[in-house]
Amino acid sequence: MFDLEGRVAVVSGASSGLGKQMALGFARAGADVALIARRIEKLEELRIDIEKIGVKALAIKCDVTSTEEINEAARKVEKVFGKVDILVNCAGSSKDKGVLEMEDEEWDFTINTDLTSVFKMTRTFANIMKKNHYGRIINIASMYGMVGNSEIPTIAYHSSKGGVVNFTRAAAAELAKVGITVNCICPGYFYTELTTAVLDTPKFQEFAKSHVPMGRYGQEGELNAAAIFLASEEASYVTGIILPVDGGYTAV
Repeated sequence: MFDLEGRVAVVSGASSGLGKQMALGFARAGADVALIARRIEKLEELRIDIEKIGVKALAIKCDVTSTEEINEAARKVEKVFGKVDILVNCAGSSKDKGVLEMEDEEWDFTINTDLTSVFKMTRTFANIMKKNHYGRIINIASMYGMVGNSEIPTIAYHSSKGGVVNFTRAAAAELAKVGITVNCICPGYFYTELTTAVLDTPKFQEFAKSHVPMGRYGQEGELNAAAIFLASEEASYVTGIILPVDGGYTAV
């Protein structure tokens, strides 16, 4: 089960963190992978590693807030691979402030990067998937898109990820008729370039131990099984779901 051989996966935010981990996971499951991010040098390093696994990989520099760059990236993917079967919207960033202090530009940056980009990527790549009446779209939101928090003031991040959660439901309802499923993964606390500084502090480690039922952060690779399942043929009747992978944080 869950063999992705012959499938083509596009992963945004693939230069580091969860995007990189999932790109490697798809490759090990047999998929060819198109890697999208702004840091082409990081993507080229990952491309080499993925090709050593024995599948094809393509590195594309792309700002996922730019409609023009997304459209150009899609043309490159379709030219090289001929199709797109799987899209993982993982790119994101955030300006972290509370509702009383956040400036307009900080809000706009976070919403554009974490929510508007998901819309733009989905619009472009779903139109390619539609040609074959087949597609698997997986949006990476956050458990913070499902709940608030009292530890870190980050109102725009909560708002953008909450938007991704309901965008997923709406897109799933629309795209089912053209053979495309749309699902959402909500990770808990995982180490990435954006989170390491906070997660390594003794204060936050104690917070996680008391608030995460499993008593720890997520480990490298623990998101991959959820992504591979949702990308698989076996998940053909699964669409519009919101799947937390958070050690139980949102269960209590």
